[in-house]
Amino acid sequence: MNSNTFRMPARRCASAVAAATLAAGPAALLTASPAHATDGGGTGGDGRASAVVLRTGLDVSLLNKTVHVPLKATLNEVHAPASAGKTALTVTLDGVDQGRPFTVLRADVATAKATADGHRAEGYTNLAKARVHVPGLPLLSLIEVEKVTSKAVCEAGKQPVAESNVLGAVTVLGKRTTLTTGGTTKVGVPGVGEVRLDLSKTETTSSTAAATALRLNVSLNPLKLNVAEVEGEITLAEATCAAPKAPAQAPAEQAPAEQEPSGVEAQSGGTEPEPAEESLAKTGGSSTTPYVAGGAIALVAAGAAALVLARGRSRT
Repeated sequence: MNSNTFRMPARRCASAVAAATLAAGPAALLTASPAHATDGGGTGGDGRASAVVLRTGLDVSLLNKTVHVPLKATLNEVHAPASAGKTALTVTLDGVDQGRPFTVLRADVATAKATADGHRAEGYTNLAKARVHVPGLPLLSLIEVEKVTSKAVCEAGKQPVAESNVLGAVTVLGKRTTLTTGGTTKVGVPGVGEVRLDLSKTETTSSTAAATALRLNVSLNPLKLNVAEVEGEITLAEATCAAPKAPAQAPAEQAPAEQEPSGVEAQSGGTEPEPAEESLAKTGGSSTTPYVAGGAIALVAAGAAALVLARGRSRT
């Protein structure tokens, strides 16, 4: 009697079952424990600030423009992050007044301060009873001011603030002058020259601020004798700042979701976690790992039973 039924040898059947078990086990474990990625927040940096009482950028021409002397000077210029302050009352240059020292500015009060850290940056200047001179006008002040101040404040996460004030009288080339806030004032003196003044200039952006109490554009040729021609710019009481970067906030940690009690726990009323769960958490497994392992054991047992049955049939 012929038969078209083919049986797999017992050893091959057992090997196939074991192979299926090993193949299913790792795949199930991989899908049971997904990976998690976290991104930590960054830290903010310090802000920046600066302050200066006087800054000059002038070009002095002597002897009918045959000799040019740059007149560049600063008084009490400070910068932060490191807190700094200066209170010098005069600034003197050499070599522009027939070789003699020449005093550009004298003041009763001349203060510049700059501070900055990870939360706030501030620049501040205060100038009082000040007189500015340029070569060619040894007896006549270019400008005299009672008091001028500038302040720039930048705080992390806030809109920067810039302000400047000119208090009291202002005298330009011997003339008492009324200045226009936020505008340009021109003062001319025959035989001397012209000075244009910008009063209380402030600028702000989302993270920076700058304030200047007075900015002078100078064009002088005293008495038209070509003894000294002076052109350029002078800045009085300037303050700037740049806000520190606000630290990035780390995402709030979510509370772990409460797991529903299993059928056994519901019947017994127990609330303490099983030791197996704790061990699985330490090794990186999840709550589904015991079920996966149980399935693998069942498959191995089925393979063993099939092997015993096959050997019994072969004996008969």
